[in-house]
Amino acid sequence: MTKTLTMHGLAHCSTCQKAIAELEAAGWTVSFRDVSKAPLTEAEWQGMIADFGEKLVNRASLTWRGMSEAERAGTPLAMLSAKPSLMKRPAISQGELRLLGWTANVKRALGVAA
Repeated sequence: MTKTLTMHGLAHCSTCQKAIAELEAAGWTVSFRDVSKAPLTEAEWQGMIADFGEKLVNRASLTWRGMSEAERAGTPLAMLSAKPSLMKRPAISQGELRLLGWTANVKRALGVAA
C-alpha cells in the first residue's frame, strides 16, 4: 500500500524541507504545494481555516512581526490570502487526518521517528 499525503507550505522553509525528507525516508509519497508560488483560492484557504482554526496563522513568524496593527486585525482569511508566508507550516492532510507543524506529535501520528 502506498502511503501518500498532501503538504502545504513554502519551498524555501527549512521545516518543510526537513518534513519532506523525513516523510520520504519513512516511505511516504509527499504531494507538496508551495502556497506562495501556487496560491490557494479563497475556498481552499477557508477549508484550511476550518480544519486548523486560528492556529493556521503563525503569530511567531517574521511575517507577523512585520505587519501593522491594522493588518493584524484582519480575519485569518484576509491575512493568509494577502501574505501566504504567514501560514504555520507545514499543513499536512492525509485522508481525514489534519496536522499542523512538524512536532513530535505530528511525526508520531505519521509513524516518523522523532
